[in-house]
Amino acid sequence: MDSYLVRALAKESGIRGIACLTTGLVREAAQRHRATPAGSAALGYGLTAAALLGALLKVQQQVALKVEGDGPLGKMVVESDSYGHVRGYLEEPALLLPLPIGPSELAAAIGHQGRLTVVKDLRLKDLFRSIVPLQTGHLDTDLTYYLMMSEQLPSMVEIGAPVDGTGQLVVAGGLLLQLLPGGDLALLQAMAEQLDDLPPLGEMLAGGMTPEQLLARLFGGQSYEVLETEPLTFRCTCSRERSRQALGLLERSDLSELLAEGEAVIDCHFCQERYLFDQNELRQLIEELERAG
Repeated sequence: MDSYLVRALAKESGIRGIACLTTGLVREAAQRHRATPAGSAALGYGLTAAALLGALLKVQQQVALKVEGDGPLGKMVVESDSYGHVRGYLEEPALLLPLPIGPSELAAAIGHQGRLTVVKDLRLKDLFRSIVPLQTGHLDTDLTYYLMMSEQLPSMVEIGAPVDGTGQLVVAGGLLLQLLPGGDLALLQAMAEQLDDLPPLGEMLAGGMTPEQLLARLFGGQSYEVLETEPLTFRCTCSRERSRQALGLLERSDLSELLAEGEAVIDCHFCQERYLFDQNELRQLIEELERAG
């Protein structure tokens, strides 16, 4: 699998680890959005961040992240669910940056000021929403800050999505270490220090290290269990039927204007699919509205 996620748990120390490889789904997203190398790197960080947060969800739950920095990249929106389905888009997928592109270059493109918004659908009456200021523009560092401040869970996040001198995304993946209630904070800090002493995550993954090997390296002599290995896929929830339903929410006058123009076009920001509705379909929608009311 070129995109998958591994969940592990050390019960005695109360530390969970999640590691993922996202190269395939990031490349698909970049291709769909016709992203430049800079856009590919940004999607690498954003989609990997969404996959890591999605791995913390329960069945049928969803999470969305919106990154709004003061850099030239503009807004980035990414989403994930509990099943490993990930999607996202950039405001400026055609951004140009000098090659190669590493963490510092991407952080400058995101910007050092702005905000990170996390919205969770936990299948409750209301959505969970949290907003924290961007601290560095390094999305993994800012995500660590969010987990500490908003969810009050000592955590360590690292993401890598290096782009080489030819403009190719070398690899993409991420790691999340998190302390569970009653866990050994000193041990988590030691694991974080160990990670700091290792080469950058993108470099290790590019060298062939797997998510399983990364977790084994960090957990070291601890007793831990691999709970699950699941595929990650770029998947959008848009459809022709949903687009038709969206058109059905318009006023009759708006639909009549579209009818006069000859067709209606709905583009999905997340996957770039385009849905066309011709005059016959628009007439049917207008007739349905008239019958309904």
